[in-house]
Amino acid sequence: MTRPTGPWLLSGPYGPTGVRQPPHAHDPGGPLPAAVLFDRDGTLVADVPYNGDPARVAPMPRAREALDAVRAAGIPVGVVTNQSGVARGLLTPRQVEDVRLRVEELLGPFSVWAVCPHGPGEGCGCRKPAPGLVLAACRRLAVPPERTVVIGDIGADVEAARAAGARGVLVPTAATRPEETVSADTTAADLLAAVRIVLDPAPVAAPAGQPRRDAGAATGEWRHSPAGPVGEPRRHRAASAAVPRGHPALPSGEAR
Repeated sequence: MTRPTGPWLLSGPYGPTGVRQPPHAHDPGGPLPAAVLFDRDGTLVADVPYNGDPARVAPMPRAREALDAVRAAGIPVGVVTNQSGVARGLLTPRQVEDVRLRVEELLGPFSVWAVCPHGPGEGCGCRKPAPGLVLAACRRLAVPPERTVVIGDIGADVEAARAAGARGVLVPTAATRPEETVSADTTAADLLAAVRIVLDPAPVAAPAGQPRRDAGAATGEWRHSPAGPVGEPRRHRAASAAVPRGHPALPSGEAR
């Protein structure tokens, strides 16, 4: 079997209207990150399994506010997302692109989109928790992974960040396992709280064993959390999560 190719890089430094994003004004050697990458489903927009319908795209609370705060700081933003519906025959490349354009219409332009279209058994190096998506996005942006932050809602997101040498921030939702929250180096109550941590003038890199930042109580205090590997990533869905008609639900224990 031929090994899968790498991730799709769907956009450059221009949004859907062709308007260039603001120049990266911050000092790349300073305390702020060189780039912030976001998971898509469950982080930026509500998680609709295998969604190929732009009409079903709904931003998560405070997503636009959080993104605009990062953009205002002159930091490029990107998306890193697993889309195994392509490999399963449930999504076409055109549908993935249509959803991307709708996300940008609602949330503004992103400097890069890195998409893994492979299934969990294909052995690619880009499907989170592998680091390929993060590394590809960093290459496109010409930023070092160690100066990059990845924000997501499940263990696969922060594990991909860790594997790439980036910093991960977990924003727990109903899809997040308790052990994923415990194992995350940094957690935040919502996207805006996560971004406030990112923009705080503190070192971006988080060496092993360093106290984590927990913004859940909005205190800004540091606290220690037990270290430990995150289990095999999966996407837990709330009971109300809608699965598109004719599309199978995710098997238990599996990430998108």
